[in-house]
Amino acid sequence: MKKKKQASSNEKAQEQLTLKDTLNAGILEQLKEKQKKLKMEEEEKKAAAEKQKREERRQREKNKSFEELLNESHMDWKRFK
Repeated sequence: MKKKKQASSNEKAQEQLTLKDTLNAGILEQLKEKQKKLKMEEEEKKAAAEKQKREERRQREKNKSFEELLNESHMDWKRFK
């Protein structure tokens, strides 16, 4: 029973090493560069989307009517009458 467990664990270890070892170093570097590039693009997209949302919020705030601004105010306007 122990031999079967050891044999199967050795096979798994060999399979994992074999996959990594079979990849050419150049291909591995290309994949890593591609991964970095994709991460950078993803971060740029997120930053652009956040910037656009901020700009849209700013434009909505800028275009609010006096009534909307008054309704959103947290002050108790009854005290000032």
